[in-house]
Amino acid sequence: MAELKYLSGFGNECASEDPRCPGALPEGQNNPQVCPYNLYAEQLSGSAFTCPRSTNKRSWLYRILPSVSHKPFESIDQGHVTHNWDEVDPDPNQLRWKPFEIPKASQRKVDFVSGLHTLCGAGDIRSNNGLAVHIFLCNTSMGNRCFYNSDGDFLIVPQQGKLLIYTEFGKMLVQPNEICVIQRGMRFSVDVFEETRGYILEVYGVHFELPDLGPIGANGLANPRDFLIPVAWYEDRQMPSGYTVINKYQGKLFAAKQGISPFNVVAWHGNYTPYKYNLENFMVINSVAFDHADPSIFTVLTAKSVRPGVAIADFVIFPPRWGVADKTFRPPYYHRNCMSEFMGLIKGHYEAKEGGFLPGGGSLHSPMTPHGPDADCFEKASRAKLAPERVADGTMAFMFESSLSMAVTKWGLKTSNCLDENYYKCWEPLKSHFTPDSRNPAGPD
Repeated sequence: MAELKYLSGFGNECASEDPRCPGALPEGQNNPQVCPYNLYAEQLSGSAFTCPRSTNKRSWLYRILPSVSHKPFESIDQGHVTHNWDEVDPDPNQLRWKPFEIPKASQRKVDFVSGLHTLCGAGDIRSNNGLAVHIFLCNTSMGNRCFYNSDGDFLIVPQQGKLLIYTEFGKMLVQPNEICVIQRGMRFSVDVFEETRGYILEVYGVHFELPDLGPIGANGLANPRDFLIPVAWYEDRQMPSGYTVINKYQGKLFAAKQGISPFNVVAWHGNYTPYKYNLENFMVINSVAFDHADPSIFTVLTAKSVRPGVAIADFVIFPPRWGVADKTFRPPYYHRNCMSEFMGLIKGHYEAKEGGFLPGGGSLHSPMTPHGPDADCFEKASRAKLAPERVADGTMAFMFESSLSMAVTKWGLKTSNCLDENYYKCWEPLKSHFTPDSRNPAGPD
């Protein structure tokens, strides 16, 4: 595979044209009477026309045929995609899933769309307020099928297997320890090369942003220049038998046929694009004296709610770093949170639970559900000598955190057969160390 090229910069105003058609972008205007190369001009709007400039999202696409050229959409099998948050009764317990099983290609072919499984979520698609967490489990490429989401943005976290993603803006190669965001309405198709698994955070009605840095200053966390945007690439491929376009609309799946590949955009310009990011580029902030800074310092992207400082969803990572805090219990503290916390593991071992939390699995700690290090982690960390040490080398855990109280689907609780019924037992060995006659317990040797 030839190395792909990218533009850089988060939210930048970009322009790109396929080098096979130099000058395909109109000069000085968006919508000429006749476009260069006799292309069609089409605008893709990711925000209301009247949004402030700082939040106004749109791109102009110059394509061989406009996207309206298709047969009517018809409802198709929903598989395990749902937005019904009342399928099963609520469960306030700490929940953990073993690695989700990928179907064997020798048994049945499953592509990215047919391999989507909704695990949990909250809110309402029709009012553009909420989120969903999906797991994708696939073993074959989409071929002559593409997908677009009318409901929200997909933040895709591959865990096993790389993804070659064709979009209307160009191609992206996304590997484990990278993420990509396909924003609302953008058509894309996924090629895979092996049995492939990953996580998706979907947000309704808002787009992901870089978090504000406050006193951190101008630099740090995920730097804007490290976000990569595909360059224009097109195929003029006629499909007499029909190319299938799949749409998720109001939580349901629909399909339509058209006679040409949707990836027929010769040139484009704008600030509403897909993009990818390598998690290794995250500049970690951490405590260098004592105690913990809150995990919000590990936020890569945020999807804000209308309440200041409160997110519909944050994407947070726990990357390799130095731990140097003195006089401090260094692993994550015991916690009850007003937020929902879904965690996944891309690779390695999560420091607070090195046993049962495995790559390709996950956990959900709902609002005010207590959680924290298991008994073994607590005992070791309470007695450890506090020398500077590397934390999480070879590991990448992440969190989808939300202000909404997420419900788990029937697939998540039952059909997947991956729920770890013994999760609660990791805390059972915790015992009292209370010393009522001694305020100053003995420290580590």
